[in-house]
Amino acid sequence: MKHIIITILLGFNLFASLLEINSFKADFIQKITDDKNKVLTYEGSVIATNTKNALWSYNSPVQKLVYLNLDRVTIVEPEIEQVIIRYIKSNFNFFDMIKDAKKITEDKYITKFNDVDFTIITQNQKIKSIGYIDEFENKVNISFKNQEQNIIINENDFLPRYDVNFDVIRD
Repeated sequence: MKHIIITILLGFNLFASLLEINSFKADFIQKITDDKNKVLTYEGSVIATNTKNALWSYNSPVQKLVYLNLDRVTIVEPEIEQVIIRYIKSNFNFFDMIKDAKKITEDKYITKFNDVDFTIITQNQKIKSIGYIDEFENKVNISFKNQEQNIIINENDFLPRYDVNFDVIRD
């Protein structure tokens, strides 16, 4: 779960200090490769603002909605009619972290948070991908396409929505 939260936080604060992004919308493909080179692939879309709000909508292989609102993560899993609400205590701020990013090449940057190195690749001043090794030694790569930056996003999009009959687990 820790790597999901960091991924979400990375995704919604995308490169703000370097590219002055205040909102982001994109489709993504997230690939997680284990030590046996088995690859698990997720696909979906993300919308985010620099106000620490994000919505990751996973469409494949299963439907899942991950809402991030300041200090709370809400995970809605319609297929199993379940909602998990977790409060997070993190001093993670991608804006602060990215200020320390080292430019490796024209489109490649490296930064660190909690002893994890993050590689950020840009293309035409847009985030192309984010990669890192998670706490289970899996290689995680999130590739973005159809990126839109600095667009108006309705803050109501970040309000978790789910059927009142779903099981709610508070952690």
